Amino acid sequence: MRALAHIAILLSLVLTPLSATARAEAQPLLLYEPATNKVLYAHDIDLPWHPASLTKIMTAYVVFKAIKDGKITLKSKIAISKNANEAQPSKLGLPVGAQISIDLALKTLIVKSANDVAVALAEGVGGGFDDFIAQMNATAKRLGMTRTRFVNPNGLPADEQVTTARDLAKLAAAVRRDFPEYSHYWSSPWVRVGRRRLRSHNSLLRTLDGADGMKTGFICDSGFNIVASAERDGRSLIAVVLGATTSHKRTIRAANLIEHGFQTYDWKQLFNTTRTLDAVPISTAAVDAQSIRQRIPVGSCNPRLARRVRARRRARARRLRKLRRAHRRAVKRARTAKSKTNAGAMKNSSASGG
Repeated sequence: MRALAHIAILLSLVLTPLSATARAEAQPLLLYEPATNKVLYAHDIDLPWHPASLTKIMTAYVVFKAIKDGKITLKSKIAISKNANEAQPSKLGLPVGAQISIDLALKTLIVKSANDVAVALAEGVGGGFDDFIAQMNATAKRLGMTRTRFVNPNGLPADEQVTTARDLAKLAAAVRRDFPEYSHYWSSPWVRVGRRRLRSHNSLLRTLDGADGMKTGFICDSGFNIVASAERDGRSLIAVVLGATTSHKRTIRAANLIEHGFQTYDWKQLFNTTRTLDAVPISTAAVDAQSIRQRIPVGSCNPRLARRVRARRRARARRLRKLRRAHRRAVKRARTAKSKTNAGAMKNSSASGG
């Protein structure tokens, strides 16, 4: 009976990786094993979505290809133009005319998610900005990213810039497969630029066992996105989470997907509950990319919601402070009562001894 109960528990893990609430809130979710092309979990993977800075995975791919083709080297220099300098944050903030090596540009593109550097790379690597964007879209087509279109190299807001979780999984698998020699860029938790030490937005690199990349992204319309990869015991998994309402939820959901994949992989294979990425039916619904701006508790996205969230946090902090003060008073009273009891016991003992 215990064995049957154990099997039932494992089957429930295989079939229900996330709660209904998590599925409803997270929008597109995908857990994928690139080595076998198997999908371990999928939800709304063809829903059009703004990639935000996940765009930079493709930007890096095109740069890696230019290096492979001998057009540039990691030591080649690119200049910061006025157009690059005027890009919105996050950015490196170099002045117009400053030069940066391709190597450092890739590090700041991937780790810092520098929007100005993305523009500089597009201008300096691809024969001009427009040509670089054309290369990004041509690469997407070649990789089978049928519902992806790029209009800029950094993912800053643009209605036409769209992708899907399925397409991002294909891109993530391709960049790992085609350019394994550059895997260290994706796994770096920080990059040093002069005296500055810039930290990656991908907190999984610091908190998840086996995490080795890849990229986060955020704009108000997309919410908090991530493509995350991890390896354990020679097995690699890629998780795609789009549209989380906070960076914390993004991290938790990606970690949950990956943990679920590693813990239930053998059972999924045993009960044949996996399909290849190409075998998962493609949604035929013709919808535009959704905006979840009104659900994002960030001041620049939804000031009213952000104020409500801050007010709830302050109220919660006040309640916690009140509880701590009550706890300290209770501890103090208990210690005082204990001291009085001990003093009384000592007095009685002395009297008895006399």
